[in-house]
Amino acid sequence: MNATLLASQPVAAENPTARVRWLTAASSASWLEQANARPDLVLIDHAHCERKAAGVALQLMFRYPSDEGLGATLSPLAREELEHFERVLELLQRREIALRPLPAPAYGASLTAAVRRGEPERMLDSFLVAGLIEARSHERMALLAAHSPDQELRQLYDALLASEARHFGLYWLLCEERFGRAVTVARLQELAAVEQAALSGVLASPELVRMHSVGVCAPSIASTHSSNG
Repeated sequence: MNATLLASQPVAAENPTARVRWLTAASSASWLEQANARPDLVLIDHAHCERKAAGVALQLMFRYPSDEGLGATLSPLAREELEHFERVLELLQRREIALRPLPAPAYGASLTAAVRRGEPERMLDSFLVAGLIEARSHERMALLAAHSPDQELRQLYDALLASEARHFGLYWLLCEERFGRAVTVARLQELAAVEQAALSGVLASPELVRMHSVGVCAPSIASTHSSNG
């Protein structure tokens, strides 16, 4: 899997899976503390995220119907996202936690707003934004897998890590195959900065903690090299 932009200063240096190579800033200790304090909210939001990720994959397939390679890649990804949704939903039901709507953080809207409107730039940006969201999800699930006080949740997040990593790797390959490495890396650097800015700040209320709520460390060194991950 190819990736770039090594995340700096992860919350837990002993947890190598928390270092994700699309991200310019690692999640903060405050986000992890907030997430562990309200695992019910994070779990509900996680279910919504899995369903949305499946929807994004399907939307891209319908937007570019003549791209056979795209359909062949994203169809199984969408199915896997729905399987994850079902797994999280089952856990919610066993814990008698209702799957209810939650106010969404500005994260997704901020990234979507950065997508250019004209083609083929729109395709590139859409793939990269989807990949960035997958990369952040992987990074935060890795932190929860290592540090959640709830053993069942640790097992859940740990079980999902490999597929989450594969997902952002697939979006990278879609970009590189269609636009080349140089163009992909340059645009990823720009969108990764948008992603970091969208997660910067202080959470206004503990009730607003989400899988993608604010909470990142300022990177000490901005790494822009590319490597295999």
